[in-house]
Amino acid sequence: MLLTQTLLLKSEPAGTLHSLDELFALAHAMEQEAADRYGELAEHMRCQDKDELAAVFTRLAAAEREHVDSVARWSQSRTGHAPDPATIRWQAPETFDSETAAEMQSSRRMTPYRALAIAVRNEERAFAFWSYVAAYAKTPDIKSAAEAMAREELGHVATLRRQRRHAFHVERDARQASGAAISPGDAVDAQVDAGAIEHRLTLLLGQIDSGLTGAAADRVRELQRETAAMAVEAEGAVLVTVPLDTADAPALAEALADAYLDGAERATDPEQLDRLQRLAGKAVARLAWLHSLTSSQ
Repeated sequence: MLLTQTLLLKSEPAGTLHSLDELFALAHAMEQEAADRYGELAEHMRCQDKDELAAVFTRLAAAEREHVDSVARWSQSRTGHAPDPATIRWQAPETFDSETAAEMQSSRRMTPYRALAIAVRNEERAFAFWSYVAAYAKTPDIKSAAEAMAREELGHVATLRRQRRHAFHVERDARQASGAAISPGDAVDAQVDAGAIEHRLTLLLGQIDSGLTGAAADRVRELQRETAAMAVEAEGAVLVTVPLDTADAPALAEALADAYLDGAERATDPEQLDRLQRLAGKAVARLAWLHSLTSSQ
């Protein structure tokens, strides 16, 4: 899944980290940028009298500032000092979706659900970045710290996906109360074993592959191989609620990522927790790449 994780980023990292000082400085800068961007969006929404959206972005900015403080404390405990921006030798790939954020400022269709969906995508990119750093780390301490950062980002993804799901239900209930039509995507089907859904997703990825050529086809085939292996690992791991008869590949990938993240949060057995966290990491990377493929077509 390493290639897949790399492809989630808008560009490949320009180098590798050589010290914990550099890692913490880069992590601190990334979290600070996200906090600043969300803060700017909150202010922009307030200026447009979109108080509900302003509140969403204010909460996101506050959460990112907590992450900034957490990185600073971690740096202090591991290196004995706060993150130093002077140690950063290259700029990290963009994980905050600035293009979408710019569109949001003028979009009349923006809702709390869509705002949280963008935040989820940002955290997925950050997870992909730290997974990449861990894979190419030159020393055990950098690898360990990068893996810890990736786990943190995966936790952020899980939290934001729960908030997004809640926002979806609130908006759906509001549509129902107003008498608006409910789309087929709002309906759900019975719960199915994750292994069976992974098998179904493998077949759908094969159909996507048949319509692609070159590097894109190679990438989808890699996803298909990874998904086939995940089908074996996921058998009996967790139940997933999804409309199998109508869901496309991104919808199935979305349902699987949610199920693994939710399952990991509830798991009490260490082996089961490790299994679900491993599946969740792969599922989030797969989902984000499928989103990037869809948006490029």
